[in-house]
Amino acid sequence: MLEPSILTASLVHGLANGAVYALVALGLSLVYGVLHIINFAHGALLMAALYAVYFLVDRAGLDPYAAIPILVPAAGAAGYVLHRWVVAKASRGREEAVLLVTLGIALVLENLALALFRSDTRTIETGWAFAMVAVGPALLPAAKLAAAAGALVAVALLWALVRATDLGRAIRAVAKDREAARLVGIDVEHVFALAFAIGTATLGAAACLLLPTYYVSPQVGHGFVLIAFTIVVLGGMGSFWGAFWGGLLIGVVESLGGLFLGESLGQIGIFAIFIATLLLRPTGLFGRAV
Repeated sequence: MLEPSILTASLVHGLANGAVYALVALGLSLVYGVLHIINFAHGALLMAALYAVYFLVDRAGLDPYAAIPILVPAAGAAGYVLHRWVVAKASRGREEAVLLVTLGIALVLENLALALFRSDTRTIETGWAFAMVAVGPALLPAAKLAAAAGALVAVALLWALVRATDLGRAIRAVAKDREAARLVGIDVEHVFALAFAIGTATLGAAACLLLPTYYVSPQVGHGFVLIAFTIVVLGGMGSFWGAFWGGLLIGVVESLGGLFLGESLGQIGIFAIFIATLLLRPTGLFGRAV
């Protein structure tokens, strides 16, 4: 029988990871909801953001959390430029071509990182890296809890942006019916690029929150994009709250799986849920049947 402190620590650890997973998945879900395509470059863009945080900390001496006001707008601007002048122009509006273009971007970014930085993993050191916080009977890393809190704030801001601003209303209109949105004067191509930019900006925030307790390498995005895609399918393609609750659920499942099955088998539960969702509810927990 497990000690209550161990189980509590595992649950809180899973929720903390799940909050960051949800933030990464929300960017992917937003792009799908508006553009109706899966962004295969999502993991590679997260990898690029992690390298940006690493060099801001290592070379400029910034605290990773202090880098958030720099990296979020920078990532958003990069995402806008990438979609407006690469994805949109290369795909010529064809959704199947967009998939290939984003896959090509991922390959270019990963191989460029491999050529520049080799396959070495890199980490950062902070003065509070080993600080612990008591959560009930359990002790948890302060950086992990700070990442979860930051992710929840970012999710709340993203929700407010989508629901309570003119940009959010334009995004929802384009996601609902792009031709009707065009008829009422919305610049659909501009909204597409902005949605892609917001999705990329969430990766900038996630990178700043992740790196104090994680590492960066040219292949680091692979695991995150698989988890993010699982969360999006689990919650329902394009569903905001589906991605949020799905992220928390996946984080807890991963943590408990690692506790009971060991670190190497801990992710089995994630993919078991993914397969079960496809078989039993293909529209996801919050998705609507067509």
